[in-house]
Amino acid sequence: MTTMTVAQALVRYLAAQLGEDGRPLFAGVWAIFGHGNVAGLGHALFEVQDSLPTLRAHNEQAMGHAAVAFAKANRRRRMMACTTSIGPGATNLVTAAATAHVNRLPVLLLPGDVFANRVPDPVLQQLEVPTDPGATVNDCLRPVSRYFDRIQRPEQLLASLPQALRVLTDPAECGPVTLALPQDVQTEALEVPDAFLEPTVRRVRRAHPDPRELQDALRVLRGARRPLLVAGGGVLYSEAEGALAELAHALGAPVAFTQAGNGALAAADPAWVGGLGVTGSAAANALAADADVILAVGTRLSDFTTASRTLFPQARLLMVNVAGFDAVKHGAQPVVGDAQVILLQLGAGLAGARAEPGWTARAAELRGRWLETVAEVTAPGPGLPTDAQVLGAVARVAGPDSVVVGAAGGLPGELHKLWRPAGPGSYHLEYGYSCMGYEIAGGLGVKLACPEREVFVLVGDGSYLMLNSELATSVALGAKLVLVVLDNRGFGCIHRLQASTGGEEFNNLRPGGPEIDLVAHARALGAHAEAAPDVGALPGALARARAAERTAVVVIQTDPARGTAEGGAWWDVAVPEVSPRPEVMQARLQYERARGGGG
Repeated sequence: MTTMTVAQALVRYLAAQLGEDGRPLFAGVWAIFGHGNVAGLGHALFEVQDSLPTLRAHNEQAMGHAAVAFAKANRRRRMMACTTSIGPGATNLVTAAATAHVNRLPVLLLPGDVFANRVPDPVLQQLEVPTDPGATVNDCLRPVSRYFDRIQRPEQLLASLPQALRVLTDPAECGPVTLALPQDVQTEALEVPDAFLEPTVRRVRRAHPDPRELQDALRVLRGARRPLLVAGGGVLYSEAEGALAELAHALGAPVAFTQAGNGALAAADPAWVGGLGVTGSAAANALAADADVILAVGTRLSDFTTASRTLFPQARLLMVNVAGFDAVKHGAQPVVGDAQVILLQLGAGLAGARAEPGWTARAAELRGRWLETVAEVTAPGPGLPTDAQVLGAVARVAGPDSVVVGAAGGLPGELHKLWRPAGPGSYHLEYGYSCMGYEIAGGLGVKLACPEREVFVLVGDGSYLMLNSELATSVALGAKLVLVVLDNRGFGCIHRLQASTGGEEFNNLRPGGPEIDLVAHARALGAHAEAAPDVGALPGALARARAAERTAVVVIQTDPARGTAEGGAWWDVAVPEVSPRPEVMQARLQYERARGGGG
């Protein structure tokens, strides 16, 4: 037994956790110190810097996003923790926690809390609830956490930490964990068993399916003439991309991708037919509409993927997922278990089974047409460039060793349609929560996870202005990013959606006034920065950014009114049923026709 504070026991326990590859499970702790954590956790972290590094950020939400991106880039095999003081620092974590929860990604949140003994109440930053003296702002983190605990007594840590690690490393329950730490309890001493701090290897559990579910799925797939595979993020988290490719090639089946699953196969693979759904390719969506069996692996099939549940109502749907909660969605026939295990077992059980030759040939033809379309819409053109034309220039400079990062606005749709991933890890989009402000902090997390790769962050001016503080952090850490800011002077994506639903332009594009000098701003945060006057000058600017020794920013003005019309599918966005604007009523009529006709 060793006597130490709660904070010391916590950080030493974290430092003792190892991944399957022998590396520390926790790569570090993001920290913004305040009176609620500096004396307890701050002192404890100072003592373990060699085994558990502390990284300082500029914004709590951003450091949460960086931790989320780090875990995603590591396929949930490694993770980070975040600590804040009580008050606004803690509530700033809520958005990052929600992002992690929606995307099923592990991050450990360690917000400080008010005094458990309540002697000095009310303390600075304490929110008081007259009917509940035990409530604090950290309770905001309960609904966005997969596991939440408030450590009110030192001994509780010994029971709560193993539960926290169980959730963080469980494939089905994975998500954010919050341990709220009252500032007095952080500094209190307890007797810690030596075994509690011994190195512990955290292995990924690979759940095998129920044999009956597997046999049911095999019967359906053996009878499939026009099968389509759909790869979600679970394929990557299970490291099942090899098994996916083997099954697709053996069946002669095309593979479409969600945002999280994109990159599971390289675009050069003949089975690859692009993204599926609202932001998908014409090839994938046409095949989905004609498929007789859909095998969806590691996805919860959100409305963007299914075109608001209109894209493949004719198909028999099989869902492979490690979480039973997700496997039964959309009335699917479930196969619950690890994606890699199940895909390998399906491949063995389907030996000799094959799609109709005409189906495989049609998939190849549609894939070829779509790649031609991608080349056309991403080629340089006159006037203000489209997002697609900017993506084309970035793709030509980035190369196969890079990672593209994005999150919100119009760019995820353009990337899902048009980016040709080089393979696993090359495409990093946060689109489960579509969180504006994720991009720069997320890019930083990706770079920390993959320091050997060039990280290209694509961000609109709206997201850039919303959360750009970690640009300075990337410079300070030497974690170089190449940032491409597409300046359409507002929220161009929502401007287009507003117009498509009959609305007059309102509150989306920036009003008149002084121009915002994004180049000067980026330079002020320590980055190399320049503006590209047009799409023709963009490759040269990108090449200089790639060659720069520190984070580099390239700003280019883009057209807010034009998106890629090719590809895509219907999306259920409700239009007002009554309006004095004829444009709205016309949009409502089109909406009712689309909804009644299945999209």
